[in-house]
Amino acid sequence: MPIKDVFLPLFGEPRDPTLAAIEKCVAVAADLGARITALALEDDAFVRPKVVFPDDPGPVELGRAREASNMQQLLNAFTNAASRAGIRAQGRSAGVSADQIALTLAAQARFSDLTLIPVKPHDSRTENIVETFLFQSGRPLLLCPEQHVETLRPEFESVMIAWDHSARAARAVGDALPILQAAALVRVITVVDDEVAAITQSGHSLVHHLREHGIYASFETVQEGGSSIGKVLGSWAQSHAVDAIVMGAYHHSRLNETVWGGVTKTVIGQPPCWVMMSH
Repeated sequence: MPIKDVFLPLFGEPRDPTLAAIEKCVAVAADLGARITALALEDDAFVRPKVVFPDDPGPVELGRAREASNMQQLLNAFTNAASRAGIRAQGRSAGVSADQIALTLAAQARFSDLTLIPVKPHDSRTENIVETFLFQSGRPLLLCPEQHVETLRPEFESVMIAWDHSARAARAVGDALPILQAAALVRVITVVDDEVAAITQSGHSLVHHLREHGIYASFETVQEGGSSIGKVLGSWAQSHAVDAIVMGAYHHSRLNETVWGGVTKTVIGQPPCWVMMSH
């Protein structure tokens, strides 16, 4: 099924990398030929007032004015990018309590084919929102790393599938079929510490499956070499000029990954390129 309806959540401060990421996300939607909907949320949390002069605005008013300004700047960046791209777009804003922002955005994502999320490196708030989307939206995500936004391309010519034979990885491949079909080069990569026949067979079986969808992919294994799988995938993607990674999220339990670290946590914390995730 083609990707025709995408969602772009807008939150946080309008930093230059974030505004540039919004531009790139809109460009991706335009390349897909999709409609894009943006939702900007501000925090309606109460702030304890302090003593101020009678003619001065209080901290509550100042805080809300700042939030509104941030929200408007994000919406303006989206509207301007959509206008330049000539894409069908809709943007709106709302106010919710801080603890409901992630859930509200995830609920909205259920009405789209794909959600695009600008990601700050090692930012706990962004990571919480991404994790909430993975577990609550039921839709795939496309992470846009703000750290690499200047070099990101909106066309995914070279795509890597991070394959571990899990149900989540299979779901990710299914969700990414439109992107894989449009790519010029698709590689199936499995990180191993010891090559076994079953791993090789699984990779080749996926290659044969993709061929039925008109996708001519290659398969290879990459040695773990004592490093974490997430870092191995990131290094391989960067050294091979990969535009996007397709992968399943949270093969192990969320708690185990939070406590011990894991592939998903590593990639969410610092995506090396565009990353499409499904759970």
